[in-house]
Amino acid sequence: MFLHVIIVSKSKDTEERMRPTLSRIMLYAKDVQATCAFYERHFGFECKFAPDGRIAELVSPHGGAIIMVHQAGKGLKSGQASVKLVFDIEDIEGFKDQCARRGLEFGVSHGADGYSFANAKDPDGNSISISSRGFATK
Repeated sequence: MFLHVIIVSKSKDTEERMRPTLSRIMLYAKDVQATCAFYERHFGFECKFAPDGRIAELVSPHGGAIIMVHQAGKGLKSGQASVKLVFDIEDIEGFKDQCARRGLEFGVSHGADGYSFANAKDPDGNSISISSRGFATK
């Protein structure tokens, strides 16, 4: 009996390996533990600390980008960075009610082109938004 084995290489071509994908967002926090607890409580993320304990990674059980939380330098003011985290939520009002029961108040919901959104701030003053845009029909 003769056995013929073919090994198929699964290496990606150069062009495919160079396609950028947004997979991580860095937030700077005065209190890394409090920031992690905020995103765990209100958005269901799981906090994992790097072995050196300097950076925490917040991973959503639903997929999407990882939020990396790094200790802010002494000179960084709260909310200074111009980044807004936008979370896809189909039921904006239901999610706002859920968050309010847990102590997070969103602003007034706004309608725009077939979807709605509302804004709030995390403990470090970073802008966050919930939006149903990802569920809007074109």
